[in-house]
Amino acid sequence: MEKKRWECLALPKGWQIEEVTRKSGLSAGKSDVYYFSPTGKKFRSKPQLARYLGNQMDLGSFDFRTGKMLMSKLNKNRQRLRYDNNNQTKGKPDLNTSLPVRQTASIFKQPVTKVTNHPSNKVKTDPQKAVDQPRQLFWEKKLGGLDAFDIAEELVKTMDLPKGLQGVGPGCTDKTLLSAIASALHTSAAPITGQLSAAVEKNPGVWLNTSQPLCKAFIVTDEDIRKQEELVYSVRKKLEEALMADMLAHVEEAASEGDSLEEGNDDMETV
Repeated sequence: MEKKRWECLALPKGWQIEEVTRKSGLSAGKSDVYYFSPTGKKFRSKPQLARYLGNQMDLGSFDFRTGKMLMSKLNKNRQRLRYDNNNQTKGKPDLNTSLPVRQTASIFKQPVTKVTNHPSNKVKTDPQKAVDQPRQLFWEKKLGGLDAFDIAEELVKTMDLPKGLQGVGPGCTDKTLLSAIASALHTSAAPITGQLSAAVEKNPGVWLNTSQPLCKAFIVTDEDIRKQEELVYSVRKKLEEALMADMLAHVEEAASEGDSLEEGNDDMETV
């Protein structure tokens, strides 16, 4: 990897920007940008940088990739601020009484605490939440081009899917199919069968079942289950052998330290 670092003039004094370009591997030619505070703290994204700086400066017009302020965005922000200030001086009342609603839903199950001991406790229901929320078709394509890297910033090799799993839809790749299956397994309690309708291959935008991942219909056979059981048994066996070897190594090391300590005591007695 090739690294270049220089001072970022758009941020307060002492801040530096670093560009890391990969020279080999599947992501050769791609570059990542990092920022370093005067104390050496590393930042990988613009939201992290904004949280750290707080009210010190406005990063709305800041380009994280180049480290410069975009004048076009800066002028738009100034015009918007001037427009908001003019509207506030008119004294228009805010008649919106609806509570703010979270726009993004987490796929992870979050605990909810229900309070029932309050004297005026009432259970309120939102009729809009009772119906199924619409889902965007082929949302998995948003995850295309994203790669996972380990702590050493090396590309993590993606897992190989069975040959029986074949994707459907425009631009469907193995990575997109893997994301769709992982999401379906995590968010749905229904069995994963794939797209059962044959018409989905002709027109996915019309016949696609959004509750199923973007793959053709498949069946898990007893042979597939047996192979998976053998794989799990093999991995557990390797883990058992590794743990046993580590334990024996610790025992041998403790024994050698005890022998050396006894030899040292004998030498002291002889002296």
